[in-house]
This record gives sequence, C-alpha cells and structure tokens, in this order.
Amino acid sequence: MGLWTRKVRCHFLFMCLREKRPTRPHRFKAGALNALLRVSGIMSNAPYLLVLDCDMYCNDPLSAKQAMCFHLDHEISSSLSYVQFPQIFYNVSKNDIYDGQARSAYKTKYQGMDGIRGSVCAGTGYYLKKKALYCRPNHEDEMHVEPEQKFGSSNVFNASLKSLNGRQSRREEIISDATVEEAKSLATCTFEANTKWGKQIGYSYECLLESTFTGYLLHNKGWKSVYLYPKRPGFLGCTTIDMKDAMVQLMKWASGLVQVGLSKYSPLAYGISNMSILQSMCYAYFTFSHFFSIACILYGIVPQLYFLRGVSLFPEVSNKWFAPFAVVYTSSLLQHLYEVLSTGGSILTWWNEQRIFMIKSVTACFFGCMDVLLKQLGVAKASFRLTNKAVDQEKLEKYEKGKFDFQGATLFMIPLTLLVILNVVCFIFGVKGMISKGNYGDMFGQLLLSSHILALSYPILEGLVPKKGRKKQKNF
Repeated sequence: MGLWTRKVRCHFLFMCLREKRPTRPHRFKAGALNALLRVSGIMSNAPYLLVLDCDMYCNDPLSAKQAMCFHLDHEISSSLSYVQFPQIFYNVSKNDIYDGQARSAYKTKYQGMDGIRGSVCAGTGYYLKKKALYCRPNHEDEMHVEPEQKFGSSNVFNASLKSLNGRQSRREEIISDATVEEAKSLATCTFEANTKWGKQIGYSYECLLESTFTGYLLHNKGWKSVYLYPKRPGFLGCTTIDMKDAMVQLMKWASGLVQVGLSKYSPLAYGISNMSILQSMCYAYFTFSHFFSIACILYGIVPQLYFLRGVSLFPEVSNKWFAPFAVVYTSSLLQHLYEVLSTGGSILTWWNEQRIFMIKSVTACFFGCMDVLLKQLGVAKASFRLTNKAVDQEKLEKYEKGKFDFQGATLFMIPLTLLVILNVVCFIFGVKGMISKGNYGDMFGQLLLSSHILALSYPILEGLVPKKGRKKQKNF
C-alpha cells in the first residue's frame, strides 16, 4: 500500500459531450470513450482512467487505491492493462428470478480466467492504463512513430502522449481558452477521419460490445489484466427487473459475442495464435456458447414428439447403456449445484438459474445467434440496443415478489410459448400412451426429460392460464 503514497493522477470517465451529425457514424459508446480519451489527454492527461456505466456508482472510495496497488506493482505493472471489478447490483431481490447478479460469470468464470492472464473486460467498473490503448506492452515508442497518421493532426494531443511514456509531465492548473478550443476540435465527429482510432488505437469499432472486444484485443497484444473481487463491493449498479429488459440485454451480448466468434478475430484462429490455448479456449467459450440455444430447442421438440408417438430415444432403464445417460444428466445438475453453493448461493438460487437458463436459451440467445447470421447474409443491419435503466414501481413489486413479468416481451415469448404448449400436449398424450402400452422402462428417459422441462416452464404456464379475480392483462 506504500505505493499509493506516490502522486498518481487518476482520471474518471463519466460522460462525453461530443459532436454528432446524421451523416457521420458516432460509434456509440466506443466513440464517446475515444473522444473523451483525446479531450482528457490535453486537460488532465492522467495515466489511468475509470470507466463506469451510467447506472453505476462508487461504493468504496478505496477502490482506486486497491486498483493502484496492482498498477504500481513493479512485477506486473509493465504488462498490466486494467483491473476489473465485478458488477454487483444493489437492487437484486432475494429470489433473483432473472439471474440479474450473473453469478456464473462474476463468481465462477471470471475468477477462473484471472489465473490465465486475466478475465474478460465487463465494460464497466475497471481501472485502465491509458497507454494500453495506444501500444503493446514494453513498446511505448510505437506511439511516437508517425503520430499524425495514428492519432490525428492535433499537435497538442500528440505532445501529451510523451508524458504517458514518462518523458515529460504536463501540469496546468488552469485550462486556457486555447485548450478548450482544441478540446472542441478533438471531440468533432470528423477528427477521426484517416486515423487509426477505433482500429489500432483506443476502443475498437469492430464490435458493439466495445469494452469486451477491446479487452480481448489487449490480451492478444500481450497485455494482462487482474480481476479484483473485494469483500466490500467497489461499485454498485442497477440490474434489470423484468423479462423484456433482461432479454434485450442478453440478446445484445449474445449477438456481439457470436459476431466476434465468426469474424476474423475468432479466438479459435486469431486468438489462439496470440495467446495461450487456455485463454483462447475461454474466449471461445464466451463467443460460441450461445449456440447451445439450438440444442436446447431440439431437446425441447424431438424427444417430446417421439414420446407422443411412443418411440424410445434412450435405452431402457434396465439396460446397462442407460447408466451413461443418467450419469451425464445427473452430474451436470450436481456440478451446477456445487458451483452455486460454493459461491454463497442456495438451492433456490440453483433452481432459479436452471429455470432462467432454459427460458433465455430458447429466446434471447437464439435470437442473438440468428441476428448475427442474418447480418452475415446481409438481411439485417447492425443495431445498438439500449437496456432500460428506469425503475417502474409496478415491475419492481412483481420482481421483489418473485413473479415473472412478460409484459412487452411478446417477440421473445413466441418460441417459448409454442415450446411449452408442445411439451404439455406431448406430455399428456405421451403419458396416456405409455400407461396403455405399459412400456415404462423404454419411455422413462423421455418422461423424466419432459417432466423436468415442464417444471422449469411453470412460470410460463402460470402466465398462460388466467386466474379468477385477476384483471385481464396482456403479458404476451
């Protein structure tokens, strides 16, 4: 902690007012961050920055000190790009029916990646070394080679890059009018023309998940990161409290990650040639895992239709080959249960995660994959979907009571509703046929699978069946 006694200036990024024109792409959040990088370069020119989403706030003033303990550590500082804090939310209910806390990512997957050169950049709640966005580790001289072609024609900004390399220090207590005018020029929508901003410099424009993709590129360049999970949350934010916003958010993530997986930057090609196999496999998991939505849809259709017709897909219970199916099925549930319990969760948490996993898989994840495929075919255009951060009191009450709110999520609920209806029909007539034929052993596997899916689908069934005394609502 003694390292903190050094005079370290840390710049905090909250928002950026920049010029926008209808005829010029503004690059969404990545464009705002790059504009603010340039503006801050000629004002404070701090070597470190903090990035936070609009709905997050600092919960621990010592978070900067904790991050600087890593950034100023002589053993790792030369190759350390950012210190990532977990996203923790102040409005998560006891039931957390939408898995808003993202326990699997922040308490399991990110912790594991921390041991192999660092975790994924979450896009908020991280302290970044500004120099990492401009060059490779231990290659600071790259910034000063033809700076006009890389960073633009601003001599003031290009001169500020030298202080990031320790060549000089800019200490201006008063910001002059000339500096303000230069900042306006740096924030114009035309400044980045014919430069490397968004390509080799700053936050990347190749993906709408700008921070996650930029963090991935930093790891490819040789930078490392640290995942810091303190007992007291460094930052707190607001999670989604209804199904629509949860689906929109997940669809955006799924679409962005799958886009990276199918691009020239795929972890299986580009990543594996620049980083370790383990780290590239972890990134490959994040970019391709949403394709399991196709398998989930098939598991929700094929076994049920065969169950309806009385055709067995799995070995008979008395058959020795039934054991491998039972072991894989049971062990996957037990592994998930162990992860939940070992990270402070409960059996209710485990069940809620199982339930929302099934719901999101056949809806948001599937639509995210289809969105990328349609873009690849030129049918759809890239779009940026904002997640609603406003808190509706009625939705909040339902969320706290553990009741699913499907209002406004009609598009997402269509495939899910059809699958649930199909499962109910196949289950009823399948059980009837099984009883009449007496082939319990042959159909036990499909009966168990259908029962499990229907149990997970209870909130959907509850929404489909109207209750007496309740006003008619359009939830779908």
